[in-house]
Amino acid sequence: MNVSLTPELEQLIHKKVETGLYLSASEVVPEALRRLKERDRLQAMKVEDLRREIQIGIDQADRGEVAPLDVKGTFAKVRSRRRNVNGGA
Repeated sequence: MNVSLTPELEQLIHKKVETGLYLSASEVVPEALRRLKERDRLQAMKVEDLRREIQIGIDQADRGEVAPLDVKGTFAKVRSRRRNVNGGA
């Protein structure tokens, strides 16, 4: 298989080899693909977890186990969490 890379990607591969962590470009590419595969697997798991949580909410709503929507309170919680995550910014 032949693959064409942009000059930027070629430079990235050469830099990785220059670090000494890889002996050749032939070692960098499979490692990158393994990491891509792992990232895709983790993303799929996150999506499945989200779908499961959504279904739990749907099931609770179907059983009438919901509280009235408090839009202002919800936005206040989101803003507070964002401030805490962003260091008060």
